[in-house]
Amino acid sequence: MISIIIILLAVFFAWKEGYLSKSGSIAAFFVGIGIQFGFHYQGFILLGVFFLTSSLLSKFKKDKKAKMEDMHEKGSTRDYMQVIANGGAAAIVSLLYGWNGEHGLIVLFAVLLAAANSDTWASEIGPLSRNKPFSIRTFKKEEAGTSGAMSITGTFAGILGSLLIGLCAYLLFPISIGEFLLIFVFGFIGNLIDTILGAFVQAEYQCTVCGAKVEKRIHHGRKAKKIKGFTVLNNDAVNILSGVIAALFASFFVL
Repeated sequence: MISIIIILLAVFFAWKEGYLSKSGSIAAFFVGIGIQFGFHYQGFILLGVFFLTSSLLSKFKKDKKAKMEDMHEKGSTRDYMQVIANGGAAAIVSLLYGWNGEHGLIVLFAVLLAAANSDTWASEIGPLSRNKPFSIRTFKKEEAGTSGAMSITGTFAGILGSLLIGLCAYLLFPISIGEFLLIFVFGFIGNLIDTILGAFVQAEYQCTVCGAKVEKRIHHGRKAKKIKGFTVLNNDAVNILSGVIAALFASFFVL
């Protein structure tokens, strides 16, 4: 009951501060319960580190990232799909751990959160770079916030984001130095996978009014033209896939 009350208070605060929408709050509650079931307060703290840092970064210098947000399908207030994309798989792993207690699942849980944190940090800090990122598909410079584009600033931020989750996992759970390194490395690999999927298969559209490349199907009140990728693979789907693929790679070393 204490855990449920804490999760409710955390979710309410996040909704009140504009970090979560109503649907996102409901999804976050169930993700929190799932993580509490298997990993107890340690898992909840690790989830909190990801959510708190990523939420604060989304608000950091928001005015400078206004153009980037116009390109994206969703803003900084997370809805239910964004919550599931970043924490759903981790909650499932936590439930599995609560069922069978397999030690390797601790590492996979942390890898999933490290991948999400790495990608979020790169996405929120990278656009603040003075230099435009380059697309790994065309090797041309793109607008900040373009899926599949990388910058030195964003890459370094992604490394730090994964490192933070790895360090926190090492302090919270009974894992070895080697397992900490696995979390750190595969968390960042998840970020790289996200970039690759974003460059080659994520849906991208071109506004028929202003000509801008966006992730939205509707821009300036008109249907945008799809110029790349698959319609079903939006940013949420890519986030889910990148984390799960990174965790699957890591599973060969821990399961």
